[in-house]
Amino acid sequence: MARFELKLPKMGESVAEATITNWLKEVGDKIEADEAVLEIATDKVDSEVPSEVSGILVEQLFGKDDLVQVGQTIAIIETEGDAPAAKSQEVAAPAEVAAIEQTIEAAKDVVAAPQDFSGSDKFFSPLVKNIAKEEGISVAELESLAGSGKDGRVTKEDILKYIEDRKSGVVETPKAVVQTPKAAEPVVQAVPVQKSQQAVPVSVNGGDEIIEMDRMRKLISGYMTASVQTSAHVQSFIEVDVTNIVKWREKVKTAFEKREGEKLTFTPIMMEAVAKALKDFPGMNISVDGDYIIKKKNINLGMAAALPNGNLIVPVIKNADQLNLVGMAKAVNDLGNRAKAGKLKPDDTQGGTYTVTNVGTFGSVFGTPIINQPQVGILALGAIRKVPAVIETPEGDFIGIRQKMFLSHSYDHRVVDGALGGSFVKRVAEYLEAFDIDRDF
Repeated sequence: MARFELKLPKMGESVAEATITNWLKEVGDKIEADEAVLEIATDKVDSEVPSEVSGILVEQLFGKDDLVQVGQTIAIIETEGDAPAAKSQEVAAPAEVAAIEQTIEAAKDVVAAPQDFSGSDKFFSPLVKNIAKEEGISVAELESLAGSGKDGRVTKEDILKYIEDRKSGVVETPKAVVQTPKAAEPVVQAVPVQKSQQAVPVSVNGGDEIIEMDRMRKLISGYMTASVQTSAHVQSFIEVDVTNIVKWREKVKTAFEKREGEKLTFTPIMMEAVAKALKDFPGMNISVDGDYIIKKKNINLGMAAALPNGNLIVPVIKNADQLNLVGMAKAVNDLGNRAKAGKLKPDDTQGGTYTVTNVGTFGSVFGTPIINQPQVGILALGAIRKVPAVIETPEGDFIGIRQKMFLSHSYDHRVVDGALGGSFVKRVAEYLEAFDIDRDF
């Protein structure tokens, strides 16, 4: 018999870890090649991990809700036949066990406090807290870490490096532990608002139903709260006449679907205009890392999509500025359909540089969307409505019926001032109003 190590596969260039959400096979179950063994979650995308071989599941190395790094062994499958690799693994097993036992003993001496973060005055992201809990890192240890993030916050990289150093026997010196809280004092003043929010009591009576948030809603809640706390949100609004676009789409949508096999919605037309405006104003295609501004080389447009369960996800159209209208329509439909069907891959939601959300789908005239970190802007598309408007002609002004919509631009006032934020959304409007009604698709 041979033992096969099932490892967490690589799921994209920017995906380094995943959380186990459900084991589909239990120890002792027979597994066929390419059969799903467990379900995992990366960011907001759920996917399955199939087995590369047929055999019996003999060991689960991680449990539900455990955080696993790409390339880590997550299960052992016993297969038929001999395998040279299996022998070397069996020989190495005692040494590996001894190393693990030493790490556990060392951890017992280090972890002396319960993992209750409610009493800490420092801000830790949900991801950092989760890693700390999984690795048995106490609150005192976490508070002692010198964070490399904004205002001394502990980042994922900081805690992962600390875990690696601790396992290899390298432990922070007492001197560093004492000095770190002093360096992070400014953070303490930024947290009381969050603590007071958590302390607000909620009244519950006998007729109320208590429902725990699902995993995705918890993530969305954390992301939205963190974004508001991080960015100085400010909005600009502009009304756009899209009469030509409405007429053009009505004229060509049947022929478009017949030729391309795709439905033509307003979304790809809007995304095309946004991509053009981002090329004109690269200052909107940036991200912020502490005191540094990162100018993005590629224009990767995120498109917020509502899921059947009421949650939200943001798949990303990579290199959107390089797509013509047909390519944009195919990308929008593909990502939208796979999002609704739960078929998105982890890398489909990574790498966005700017986000567009269509609030008009639900009848909203305009909105004030929250920035998708670490981006610095997000555009909300309002509902298209027939409204009376003043039409200017060489013969004079008159009142007519026009198709209009509002664009709502939220941007990060830390790095984007009103001149840039307003000019950008105005440029998007200009592209939409200049749409050629006689153009081909």
